[in-house]
Amino acid sequence: MPETGLETGIETMTITFADRVAIVTGAGSGLGREYALGLAARGARVVVNDIGRGGETSEASRSVVAEIARMGGSAFADPADVSDFEAVSRMVAEAVDRWGRVDILVNNAGILRDRTFAKMSFAEFDLVMKVHLGGAVNCTRAVWDRMRSAGYGRVVFTTSTSGLYGNFGQSNYAAAKMGVVGLMNVLHLEGAKHGIRVNCIAPTAVTGLTDGLFPPEDVAALSPAAVAAGLLFLVSEDAPSKVILDAGAGAFAVSYIAETQGLYLAQEERTPETIRSRFAEIAERSGSRSLDNALEQYRRYLDMKAAPAKAN
Repeated sequence: MPETGLETGIETMTITFADRVAIVTGAGSGLGREYALGLAARGARVVVNDIGRGGETSEASRSVVAEIARMGGSAFADPADVSDFEAVSRMVAEAVDRWGRVDILVNNAGILRDRTFAKMSFAEFDLVMKVHLGGAVNCTRAVWDRMRSAGYGRVVFTTSTSGLYGNFGQSNYAAAKMGVVGLMNVLHLEGAKHGIRVNCIAPTAVTGLTDGLFPPEDVAALSPAAVAAGLLFLVSEDAPSKVILDAGAGAFAVSYIAETQGLYLAQEERTPETIRSRFAEIAERSGSRSLDNALEQYRRYLDMKAAPAKAN
């Protein structure tokens, strides 16, 4: 019988990943390690991806695989560079050869090349885009058709508050992290009829990428372990889709893109001066709403155009 959460009145059942196969990129340490261990602890067979030197698996990924084995789970390490589609395709093929399927993809791998935009080289910008956005595209492409055929899939992209809200010196990283939000929005629509749910997680945690960024007194609270529960929910059978889940220090929230109620202007009013004088009305956030897709916006605008005519 399911347990009942007395505080909420909502029935809660154990989330399990028994018989599921998961790929976690960047899983040798930090957030990826916690995700891989959390999935394995609940029954998933896990591909522990972590880029290795010279095509060899990394010591970090082998350590995670050994830890999973000690808990009685099944996993293997893979050194694929996520920016290399052929390497990623081989990783997916090995998972299918071993276990017959891929149900879950966690796009977690990443790097940083922080510098102000004025001082950043194109190579530094491009490399971060290739790993974060290009890597997410490569890994998702490699599993997408299999998930469509199976009628089931869970895909999570890693976004960031640096992209959602901005962070000094991270134009390359922020651009990539907003890129995966757009990718999520479209793949949510394209995957829905095939049982594929697509989400983003925006973690705040002390990892190899963020080491030294947070004050020492905050480090303990910002452990990757404090984020993992959110990720496990996003790849569960009952996961939502098209959600940006923020997680850090044990706190969880949802970020979303919304549009203000807006203002229709008759043709004679459509001047930059009118927009300047009425901008406070246009930007008023009360009544804001999130849209399901791009076409919903233009239909809404046509409805706004028709409303004054109907009133007359």
